[in-house]
Amino acid sequence: MAIKKRADSSAAKGLHTELLHTMLLQRRFEEKVAEAYALGKIGGFCHLYIGQEAVGTGVISMLRDDDYVITTYRDHGQAIARGVTPRSVMAELFGRVDGCSKGKGGSMHIFDRNVNFLGGHGIVGAHVPIATGVAFAIKYRGGNQAIVCFMGEAAVNNGAFHEALNMAGLWKLPVIYVIENNKYGMGTAVERASSIKDMYKRGETYSITSAEVDGQDVLAVRDAMATALERARDDYQPTLLEIRTYRFMGHSMSDAVSGTYRTKAELEEYLKRDPINLLEAKMKAAGEITDAQIAEMEKEIGLVVQDAWDFADASPEPPLEALYEDVLVETTSG
Repeated sequence: MAIKKRADSSAAKGLHTELLHTMLLQRRFEEKVAEAYALGKIGGFCHLYIGQEAVGTGVISMLRDDDYVITTYRDHGQAIARGVTPRSVMAELFGRVDGCSKGKGGSMHIFDRNVNFLGGHGIVGAHVPIATGVAFAIKYRGGNQAIVCFMGEAAVNNGAFHEALNMAGLWKLPVIYVIENNKYGMGTAVERASSIKDMYKRGETYSITSAEVDGQDVLAVRDAMATALERARDDYQPTLLEIRTYRFMGHSMSDAVSGTYRTKAELEEYLKRDPINLLEAKMKAAGEITDAQIAEMEKEIGLVVQDAWDFADASPEPPLEALYEDVLVETTSG
């Protein structure tokens, strides 16, 4: 998906409808993923994005096709927002040959070079230096693309994070670091959320402009990205966005939704600011959508999600010899 500039009032309805559709597709897709995981269709680790859809949607909707995205292991929703097909993502989750990583990556490693989606990465914070390297390559080649690097707030505990941001600030690189602060950093959510705010208010530490954003408001996320992208494209300046959000599921499918890391009361309070419900309410108030139109959208999305399941289920598993296949690297001579 690549929704461009902020729309004027005459185009607002179309913009909001597309944003709502994208968020709903991610939500219903991952609900289906949870069902598939419970039935044993998906093995290994599986980390859902439910509740954070406005972050990935708002950020990615502002990108051009030639921009880049790199992210963590919580990557399904962002991949779909970027344009990786639900069929391709579901087949990868099922470990099948028609998956975007040919069934070898699974939930945590959704890659698609066709849309410059540089993947989910399983080691916390390890992809941040990669994003900085891609930004260096963009500048070295004289391009005006940008790369967005998503991460959770727990990534700030890694030395590689600080080194990567220092280099981006020193070398003036076109990278936008997005901290999805879902207040879930294991065991120290409140303290860490406060430290992020204090640390990056001191922009001189990294020579990077920083901002806090309401991650439940997809339009606020888009506005913040518009400013960050202007800095990246026009001046090769990095930006750090701390986007405050909240995940409604457990850390992974093996964790309880509540009772382990948080109370049920806390979860219920945050559910009142479901990003999908907030956008729907705004659209209804503006006369941009009706309940019947939402129901029709839900029906269409349901068919897409079921089609993705059926496609993945019919796709064959990789043959044993695939374990020994070389990775094909395309090169150009001269």
